[in-house]
Amino acid sequence: MHTDRRLELAIGLDVFVVVLFVAIGRRTHEEGSAFTGVLKTALPFLIGLAIAWGAVRAWKRPAAVLTGLAIWPITVLAGMVIRRSVFDGGTAPSFVVVATLFLGAFLVGWRWIAGLLLVRAARAHQVSGGVFSEK
Repeated sequence: MHTDRRLELAIGLDVFVVVLFVAIGRRTHEEGSAFTGVLKTALPFLIGLAIAWGAVRAWKRPAAVLTGLAIWPITVLAGMVIRRSVFDGGTAPSFVVVATLFLGAFLVGWRWIAGLLLVRAARAHQVSGGVFSEK
């Protein structure tokens, strides 16, 4: 996959993970799914995600599991601090735990799955002798 495309996909998937987390949480707590409500709730974590990407220079290896492991705690910590101090939002211990587990599972998880798929595809390519091999 072209490097620029991988970067765009990684950013898109990370943003999707944060928005999915917020949308599920808002629906579970019957807060509605209006775009502005989701955006307002997601914004602290999206800012935290941007901070994390910058801190670890995630664009260098955007789909690597280690990148996910590095951006996950920064995203949660920065998101919680921003939510509490700037957006006047709650940071109940149960919310912190759920956010940490969900964001960790998905920010790292999609990268882990992508890595497995790439390894599987490389092995299949190697076994078949490549795209241009004669059979």
